[in-house]
Order: sequence, then C-alpha cells, then structure tokens
Amino acid sequence: MLECGMLDRDRQTLRRRSAVLCKQLVVDEMLIQSLQADDILTESMAETIMAEQTSQKRSWRLLLLLPKRGPRAFSSFCAALQETEQQHLCDLLTQSLQKDDKETHVERSPLPLPTQEGIAAKRARTHESMEFSLDADSPINTPVLPCTPDFYLSHCQQSYRMNSSPRGFALVISNVTFDTCAAAADLDPRKGGEVDDEVLRKVFTELDYMVAVHRDLTAQGMRSCIENFCRRQDHRTVDSCVVCLLSHGVEGAVYGTDGELLQLDWVFEAFDNAHCPLLQNKPKMFFIQACRGDEMDCGVEQIDGPARTCSPSCEQRDAGREGQGDADSRQRGDLGRPRIKLPQRSDMICGFASLKGQRICTAAMRNTKRGSWFIQELNTALRLHARDTHLADILVQVNGRIKEREGYAPGTAHHRCKEMSEFTSSLCKDLYLFPKYQPQY
Repeated sequence: MLECGMLDRDRQTLRRRSAVLCKQLVVDEMLIQSLQADDILTESMAETIMAEQTSQKRSWRLLLLLPKRGPRAFSSFCAALQETEQQHLCDLLTQSLQKDDKETHVERSPLPLPTQEGIAAKRARTHESMEFSLDADSPINTPVLPCTPDFYLSHCQQSYRMNSSPRGFALVISNVTFDTCAAAADLDPRKGGEVDDEVLRKVFTELDYMVAVHRDLTAQGMRSCIENFCRRQDHRTVDSCVVCLLSHGVEGAVYGTDGELLQLDWVFEAFDNAHCPLLQNKPKMFFIQACRGDEMDCGVEQIDGPARTCSPSCEQRDAGREGQGDADSRQRGDLGRPRIKLPQRSDMICGFASLKGQRICTAAMRNTKRGSWFIQELNTALRLHARDTHLADILVQVNGRIKEREGYAPGTAHHRCKEMSEFTSSLCKDLYLFPKYQPQY
C-alpha cells in the first residue's frame, strides 16, 4: 500500500457506508476547517468541496478525496465528525470497523476512537441521559480572526464608529439554577447554561469588550443589574454595548430564578435614547437565549432534500413556561432633551434563539455539554467572520446554521426537533466589530 493512501480497512469502511454518509453527512465550514487544520485537506480541495451546490454533492466530493489523503485521514475524519456534532456517523464508522475486525479475527492497533465498551455503554443509557455522552465535545475556541487594516479603511466610513478600546461593555446574565420553592417551581435547572455564559465571556473579551457575568439572579436582581449597567458613566468613552440574557422564557419575557418574569420591552426601554443618553447613536447589541413558548418545532419534510434518519447530536429541550406579565414598570426621570431629536428607540439589534410567529412561539434547544445551539453558532460565527462581516449578516449566517440542525428532545411526542433563530434590527449603518484592529492616529 502506498504511504499516501488510506489504510485498506478504512477505505473499505468508507466505501461500505458511503450511501448513508452521502445522505446524512453535513459538510459545512467547520468540518472542512477541522480537516484543513489536521493537514488532511488543502485549501484548494476545501474550495472545490464547498463549491458544490448541494449537501450530497459536497459529501460525495469529500468521500472521493479522503481515501487519497494518507493513513491519518480516516481517524481525522472521525474526529471532525465528533467536533461538528455528527457523533452518530462517527459511531457508525467505528462500529463497522470493529465488526470487520471481529469477523476476520485480525489483531489491529487501537484507533483514537470510542471503544466497543464505550459504545455499548452509550446504548444502555436512557434517552434522557444520552446528552451526557458528548463528553469529548466542547465549544469552538479558534481565536477570533483579526480585521486587516485594508478592510478597516475601506469600510469604516459607512459603518458605526468602532475604534474605542475597549469597544464597549458587555453584560451577561445567566440563570442556571432556579428556586424550587418559587411560584414557578417547575423551572428545571438549565444544564449547559454555564457553558454558554463562559463562551460569551471569552468571545466578547477577545472582541475587546469588558465583560461582566452575573449568574442566578431573581427578576428584581436582573432589573437592578441592568439599571446599574445602563447608568455607567464610562459608556460615554466607548463605542457600543452588548447585553446577553440566558434563562427560561416565554414570548416577550425571561424568568428570574424566583420564577418571576422580566419583560424584554422593559430591557429595551432601559437602553433607549431617553433612558440611556450616553449610548445615543451607538450600536446596542442584545442576544436572548430563552424559549418564547412551549411549542416544539418538529420540522417538516423537505421535498427536494436528502432524508435524515438519525439526529446529528443528542440535544436537550430548554423548557419554556407560560406566565403572567411582569407588572413592574420603570419610573421615568427627567434626563433632559437632546438638541437634535432622535426616535425613542434606535441603533439596536437583537438576536433571539427561537422564533416568534403569528401562530407559534417556539422552544430553544440546549446541549448539556456544548451549551445552546444559538450561542454555539453565534460564538463560531463571531470568531470566524467578525473580521469582515457586519453583525446583521453574521446573524443571517447563524440562522442558516441553526436551520440545518436537528436534535433529540427527550420526553416529547415527536423526539426529533428543529429550531429557528431570528433577529430584529433598528441599526442605521453597517455594524462591523473590526476585531483586533486599532487605528493609528
């Protein structure tokens, strides 16, 4: 066998499972980058694969290339499957290899893949505990890619000013554990929520924000925290701000740990041009990881797309709860009037983990090891694309990635589930974060 080729047993395994792989494999940017980082694919190969118009064609192109990419290609491919939450395909290949080894009684050197005992143990678990099988998974931590001077100079004039260091202040409120004695005592712990707030802390720190993370606040504690954040005088010296709310929720509100609701309209009002004048004309970014209702999106069959018979990962549904609206209202003080009139609310963009529609408000999805789908994809998109993509387009990319995902929701009637994120915007310019670039004056 030539050194440049794949081991024969690995090649045969790929060939035997090629039909299933072509139907179920998701060949996306993250999978390709993982193989590039391991020197399995060249940049030219990656471009050729991603140029294909359909998922099946991308899969087929990749499967044609892999057997020619050396003896490490198979194990690297399996590792990439694990990294991109396609564990079921990694298990499929691993089991096929082990079955062949057992049938031929050939002693093989161990691969850096799950053992037979590990796979059996996973199968023995209940559906509800399967989410804990993703121990090897972790959120992408590729460094935020830097903006180039040329890109900054060609885009800074038509976009929001983003020169300050820090770029702004970021507030992350993450409710993970809820009071079992509270009025809404059926709010389960948000396993994986602590992963989300750490992911957000890291990515926004790398984007040059001063990040404050607060965990497990009551509704009143959240209000006080937001009010204190709005009143910071040093907003005057920075160019933007970020607010992330992670909790259980319903349409228009998120829960405090005491089971009381904090209305999102109150949150947006706190940052409007009247109540937060130091952030007037500056972009204010909001990211809401919470359900907007109890309805599970079970998806519909795609007429012209490949069928998927297995979920790409085991995900846990984040429980949404119906509740009464928060009766508290803000006391409005006399903050003075600006010389030039502004709309009451402007220069805001808000990404929601789940969809609001005329007839349906949907649940958000969360994985206990990797965190929520929405925060995962937001983190990845910011790290890879903030250098040359404005935030509205980044959130479009996040929508596209979440649209492709499918998970398992234990305890539901339909089991397989989907999610769709969305965003709203009153931005008046392009919003580029210009990561790791500081203009020289």
